[in-house]
Amino acid sequence: MKTTASEHDRVEGTMSPSTAETSSAKQPKPTKSELSTFETLKARIRHHYELASEYYYSLWGEHIHHGYFLQPNDTKEVAQTQLIELLLQRSNLAKGSTILDVGCGIGGTSRYLASKHDCRVTGITISGKQVEMATKLTKDASSQNEVAVGEPITLGNGSVRFLELDAETMGEHFAGQSFDCVWISEAMSHLPDKELFFRYAFELLKQGGKLVVADWFKAEDLTEKQVEDDIKPIEDGMLLPPLCTQTQYVDSAKEAGFGVFSDPFDISQQVSKTW
Repeated sequence: MKTTASEHDRVEGTMSPSTAETSSAKQPKPTKSELSTFETLKARIRHHYELASEYYYSLWGEHIHHGYFLQPNDTKEVAQTQLIELLLQRSNLAKGSTILDVGCGIGGTSRYLASKHDCRVTGITISGKQVEMATKLTKDASSQNEVAVGEPITLGNGSVRFLELDAETMGEHFAGQSFDCVWISEAMSHLPDKELFFRYAFELLKQGGKLVVADWFKAEDLTEKQVEDDIKPIEDGMLLPPLCTQTQYVDSAKEAGFGVFSDPFDISQQVSKTW
């Protein structure tokens, strides 16, 4: 289900992790017209997660993302945390970092980064239902019971809070704030305006901060028939705007001012057991 940055052995939607690091150049803020694109699709995505998040929790557990299977006896839960650890390893993210977890779902990754890596995490999702579930699950894992929605909850030596927020408005919402890391795992493929996301991520990162990405991609140089037969059904079924190639992500990141810290790489075989 995944491909490398430079070679593609399957005609499918794919996913690959990569890490980018900020440089000094800044890009202009997007226009209001850019922020208003694909509103109908975003409304469908929001509605989908409002209805389906409890089902996903019963099916996937607290981590609504793939597992990275290394051993034959790895459980789904172990494999899911191994994917997080893989991203931490490749990004060399320091303990105690401040992290913006974009498309945080019901907060599994945010809680892991806070409790196991001492990070101070802000998780954002377009779904109010997911904020509600993430906050409850985090309170259950913490000694803090009386915490208002949106306020930090202590987990170990870290903390986490959750906000209902469209990622395409995060630059405006967090204006004046900065993070050590913007983390987005299997969520950017939902975003209609990826160039806007990269610009906002760059603006919100401290000098030397890192953007950590895992996502689905389409292969390079597909024929029209391959796109129609293999890619369109994935896009329609998963409520996705047109899937990008890995090269398009890297190019967009560079245009926003990023430098590549860790090249995209293929973990197709290791995650295929998730399905």
